[in-house]
Amino acid sequence: MSAIDARPAMFRNHPFGFILCLPLIPALGLGILILLWWYLQTRSVRLRIDADQVHLERGLLSKSHVDLDIGQIRTVKVEQSFFDRIFRVGAIAVYTTGDNPEFRVKGIPDPHRVRDHVRERREAAA
Repeated sequence: MSAIDARPAMFRNHPFGFILCLPLIPALGLGILILLWWYLQTRSVRLRIDADQVHLERGLLSKSHVDLDIGQIRTVKVEQSFFDRIFRVGAIAVYTTGDNPEFRVKGIPDPHRVRDHVRERREAAA
């Protein structure tokens, strides 16, 4: 099975915000600045899942990394609003032990595919 490499979606995550930025482009380039900031925010988060680990990397200049073994993961929770379901994005929370997630990532494309991939990898490792 192939690995998953995902970043938060820009348009699909906030389609109305994206559309509202477009009229601001002629207004002193404000829309371009907002879209650039938004683009950099989405590029600063990367979720990778390979055969035996889940990697979360955050940041552009300073970075933070979370690496979890697939066997440590107890639950992958997917949260989607109505519009998230329409645009096929969602938030993913990964739990190992305890009641607090190890990490949470918003705006991941096809979050159910990510959850199913982790579940299959966890079952294959057991």
